[in-house]
Amino acid sequence: MDLAVREFGGEGPPILLLHGLMGCADTWEPVARWLTAHGRVLGLDARGHGRSGARGPWTVERMAADAAGVLAGPTTVIGHSMGGLHGIALAAARPDLVRALVVEDMGVDFVGRDADAARAWFAAVPQPFPSLDVVREAFGWPRPEFGEYMARCVRAGPDGLYLSTSAEHAADVAGEWARTAFWPLLDAVRCPVLLIEAAESVAPPGQMAEMARRLPDARHVRIPGTGHLVHAAAPQAYRAAVEGFLTR
Repeated sequence: MDLAVREFGGEGPPILLLHGLMGCADTWEPVARWLTAHGRVLGLDARGHGRSGARGPWTVERMAADAAGVLAGPTTVIGHSMGGLHGIALAAARPDLVRALVVEDMGVDFVGRDADAARAWFAAVPQPFPSLDVVREAFGWPRPEFGEYMARCVRAGPDGLYLSTSAEHAADVAGEWARTAFWPLLDAVRCPVLLIEAAESVAPPGQMAEMARRLPDARHVRIPGTGHLVHAAAPQAYRAAVEGFLTR
C-alpha cells in the first residue's frame, strides 16, 4: 500500500511529524517552517489519511510499523494526538529508530469511552462541503484553529469537498483505543520524551502526568488556554517547549 510522505525541507538529522486522527501531514506546515532549522523535516500521511492509501488493519501496532517503514535511521518523532500514540508505539517497538519523542495531548488509556458515539459523530458530518469556508465553519466552533486544521484535510469530489479520511475508518481507529490500554508500551520506551498537554485535554485528568512519571526520561508541560490543538492554539509556547527539548 502506498504511503504519502511530505518533504518540508531542512538539512541534518531527520524529524518525522505524525498527525492526529482525521488529519494529514499538511496540518503541520506552520510548525515545519521553524522546525527546518533543526533538521530535515518529513510529514507522514497515516494510512487512510491525506494522500495515503486506505486499508486496514486500523491498529496502533500496524500504523506505528507504517511510520517505521519510512525511516532509515535514528529520528526525532513529533506526534499530535493519534500521531503521539503512534510515536510511543514506534519508540517502544523500534528504539533504534527513535532518538527523541514529542507527544502532544494524547493519553494511553481511553478504555470505556463510547466508541459507538464517536462513530455516530463522524458519520453525522455533512458532506460534501461546497467550500473551504464551510469546512472551517463546520469544525471551527468553539476553537477556530480546528476549523483551519480540517480545511487542510479535504479532497475535491465531483460535487464538492470531502474529508480525506472516511468516518468508518476513523471510527475503527478510535474503537481500538476504547478497548485497549497502552500503558505497557511506556515500559519499552528508552528515549527522552516531551509530553505537551492542553489545558482542555482529550486525555483523562492526570494521565499525561502519570505517563511522564512512568517514563525513564520525560518532561511534562501543560500549556494554559489551549484546546487539543496546542501547536495551533499557542504556537509560541509550543515552539518554546519543543525547541528547548530539541536543544537539550
